[in-house]
Amino acid sequence: MSAPRTVRRDIPRRTTAALATAAVITLTLAACTGGEATPTPDGSQGFPDDGCTHIAIATSSEKVNMLDELATAFKDSPEHEALDTCATVRPTNVSSGNAARYLTSGEDWPSDDRALWPTLWSPASTVWTDRVSAAASANLVGSPASFTRTPVVFGMPEPMAKALGWPDEPISITDLEGLCQDPDGWGSVGKDIWGAFKISKTNPNTSTTGLSTILMQSYEASGKAEGLTSADVDAAADFSRVFEECVIHYGDTTGNVLSTLYDETQNGANGSAYVSAVALEETSLLNYNKGNPDSHTVQPGETLTPPKTKLVAVYPSGGSMWSDNPVTVLGADWVTAEQRTAGEAFAAFLQTTAAQEILPEYGFRPLDESVPLGDLFTANFGVDPAQPRVTLPKPEVDVISTAIDQWTQVRKPSSVLELIDISGSMDEPIGDGRSRLDGAIQGAQTTLDHFRSTDEVGVWAFTTDVDSPEGEGIQVLRRVTPLGADGEKLDSSLDDLRYAQRNGTPLYDAVLTAYEAMSERAEPGRINAIVVLSDGEDTDSSTSLDSLIAKIGKSTKEGGTDAPVRIFPIAYGSGADTSALQRIADATGGQMFDASDAERIDLVFASVINNF
Repeated sequence: MSAPRTVRRDIPRRTTAALATAAVITLTLAACTGGEATPTPDGSQGFPDDGCTHIAIATSSEKVNMLDELATAFKDSPEHEALDTCATVRPTNVSSGNAARYLTSGEDWPSDDRALWPTLWSPASTVWTDRVSAAASANLVGSPASFTRTPVVFGMPEPMAKALGWPDEPISITDLEGLCQDPDGWGSVGKDIWGAFKISKTNPNTSTTGLSTILMQSYEASGKAEGLTSADVDAAADFSRVFEECVIHYGDTTGNVLSTLYDETQNGANGSAYVSAVALEETSLLNYNKGNPDSHTVQPGETLTPPKTKLVAVYPSGGSMWSDNPVTVLGADWVTAEQRTAGEAFAAFLQTTAAQEILPEYGFRPLDESVPLGDLFTANFGVDPAQPRVTLPKPEVDVISTAIDQWTQVRKPSSVLELIDISGSMDEPIGDGRSRLDGAIQGAQTTLDHFRSTDEVGVWAFTTDVDSPEGEGIQVLRRVTPLGADGEKLDSSLDDLRYAQRNGTPLYDAVLTAYEAMSERAEPGRINAIVVLSDGEDTDSSTSLDSLIAKIGKSTKEGGTDAPVRIFPIAYGSGADTSALQRIADATGGQMFDASDAERIDLVFASVINNF
């Protein structure tokens, strides 16, 4: 591979450091979540020493499994045979939105392993290639061509969908908005025990599904099925604001929410107190019903267990947008002539019947209509191959930008308490010239810009031999209040942690104290959350883990509170008690994040805050 240059000459350098940081989050975390190819003994992370041209394809997570098989089939194809040199293709997991942000930044690809710098890009939608083309360079994204598609739907536990008349009665986004707005929630359809109607959506800045959903909301509010304008989006603001009010929290992918729902289902609950509907792609719903809720790469010999309660696809009667899954050879200057030729051959192979026949096995609809969908696309797996009956076209780039900007204003408000471990072990170095505490402070500081002035933000630290009005072991840096114009002041307060005394680790006591305080002030209509960062095991609590779980898990039970407090632990460094932190997250319907590579804490912290 030729040596990469620092800047591509055809792309203006106009994005901020914060934008570039956001762009690398998904790529960096993929190694922690199994999204990238398995490393080989020679350390090339998926590429064997085979003498072939190596082609990395940056792709959204739900296509990694499928592209692995397509890469294998490519080796036996006429397209491969026509090459002068053999080619080996490997997918690497990068969210569509983050890849788009990175590609507009003009920087090198954010990976130390240059073998993983992509020749090909396959985001979930041409929405993202259009945005890069408009914001940076049309040459950079080449000539994107879709090779498969999947509609955006609302996945609902089957009993809930039936309570709304599914499958006989059409269900619209307006119907779902009505359930969000009705103070009786599920009680309005005779299901009082299910409590409030709750929706899970992903962040449209990083997720195709999240972006498609806000556009579908604008289509619904306008009464249009085509020709959506920026004015239509502006006029839909109040409609979308109501719809956002019943969102449980935002995230980078639907996989984490689906995993929590799956666990609830397998443990005997139907998950109704956690979430009522999930905006997702049809292929993710099919994976869930197969027993792969996070759409991970299925290993040889792995057995998948279907959920006890399947999700069914609700295709909104007003129409669905489709993820059209393009593939394109990037015009980046790190792509060699050999890689370009091999990448074009692989892209051409994806259009062939041999490749199209593989797609339905992974829950994707082929573009070649002569290819049968097979047994997966049936009611047994919760889908209807005849749906959606109305296809909503992709709007112009300026309309999409208007929708993303509007979401920033109408998204559900948040109330977040950051709870930071400052025990003695936080003084340990993390290998990049910083201590663990330095990394935690900088991680918290770099995410402050994510919050709006109206969002509530608080910061507590915990260790032994300190106390405050909130309780023993707690040091309050900032009470949970609206951020306002206090970002700079909070930044300075976080710096003060460098000089705090650092002793033992009363993790469970601190979590319980924080949970009780947040529960007292939690309100419906906003995301109430605690971010817990700890680098070790509990050593000094009077509360046991089992007692803590019993006390914090009440709000996720069926008919639980309408203002749940969810906990998002960060397991910081190799010594963190990941088992305990995972149980804490599961008990509240939150999510644990892995920062075992402590040098990456800045990026992990940003990924956590992206949920709010």
